[in-house]
This record gives sequence, C-alpha cells and structure tokens, in this order.
Amino acid sequence: MGLFRKARNEVTPSEAAADTGALLLDVREPAEWQAGHAPAARHIPLGALAGRIDELPRDRTLICICRSGNRSAQATRQLGDAGYRAVNMQGGMRAWSAAGLPMRADGSAPPTVV
Repeated sequence: MGLFRKARNEVTPSEAAADTGALLLDVREPAEWQAGHAPAARHIPLGALAGRIDELPRDRTLICICRSGNRSAQATRQLGDAGYRAVNMQGGMRAWSAAGLPMRADGSAPPTVV
C-alpha cells in the first residue's frame, strides 16, 4: 500500500514522488496538463473520470493531483466511493513545482503550472 495513509487520506508531494507503487492521476484540464505535469503521471480530466474509471488499476493506490488540491479531492472521493484506494496530494501541482520535483511539458516550452 506504499505511503497510503487512510487516516488522513492525503500525501505530500514528496511522499507522492517517493511512492513508486502508486499511480499518480492528474485530473486537470488538457491545457493544464500540457503546460506541465509529473513525468510518471497519468492524465484523466475530472470531468471524464466517471466515464473512464475502468481504465484505472484497482491493485494500486491512486494519488490524485490537480493544480491546488481541490479537484483532486473530488476525484479522491469519487474513486473511494467506487472502491478504489485513492488519496489526495496536498497543494497539487503548485506544491509539486514548489518542492522542486521533476516536471515535463508537452511541446517545446519549459514546464509550468497554469
């Protein structure tokens, strides 16, 4: 179960980056994802999550990420209600970037959080 902490249902960016057994799930909009995301993350926008939930593994903890932590908290609840082990990453990609963790962008511009 890695760094999954059921009692607080959230992890810090450093904990998320260190948990190699978990799947990082970015629930931001496509333009936000393209501007900058965690290299190992998977992208499913929050609005599409219900229709694509079966694409996610049930045998791994899902660490939900958005820009600030609000949409990912919604995704965490939605996934938990569907029987997945899901946690929210505190502070979202803003906190990930502030922690100096690696980011990747689609295209030639340097990665950023928008």
